[in-house]
Amino acid sequence: MPSIKTLAVAALLLFSSSVQPALAAHNDPADVAAIRAVLESFRVSIIKKDKATFVGLFFSDKPEHVTWQFVDDDIRVARFKEFASEPSKALRVPGWNYLAFIDDLTRTGAAPSEEVIRNVVIDTDGEVASVNFDYSFLLDGKEANRGREMMHLVRTEGGWKIISVIFSQRDPVSE
Repeated sequence: MPSIKTLAVAALLLFSSSVQPALAAHNDPADVAAIRAVLESFRVSIIKKDKATFVGLFFSDKPEHVTWQFVDDDIRVARFKEFASEPSKALRVPGWNYLAFIDDLTRTGAAPSEEVIRNVVIDTDGEVASVNFDYSFLLDGKEANRGREMMHLVRTEGGWKIISVIFSQRDPVSE
């Protein structure tokens, strides 16, 4: 006959496992597909200069609530020393955010632009997600910069929304 202590431990284990919340599947295919759709909308809205779609991808219509940060590599920083007294790798530029970015791309006379995305990696638990990829940013068909981009997304009542974007910037590869 089991001891009282054994029965108590068994009951505790049974009870604790029955009240644990169910965890979402890691990288559930439906979530991954929805996140890929956000990434594709991001990419296409840049090409089409579609400000409304681009802005709708973000968690907040207040740019200060969304992180938008670049980091220049050492070669770019050294090049910037030619015209900036104290260049910085991770300069925080007031007012430079996702809204200023799309406004710049959609202004009258702006060159055609495209972000080429490669090597996408998505990690999600169904509520939050990280997406990272290599990119090349093209202006008028020519590479302006390239690097690695990382986004964080949150699943809201309105679907997946971007809450942060950080990216490295490297000069184009010399031909």
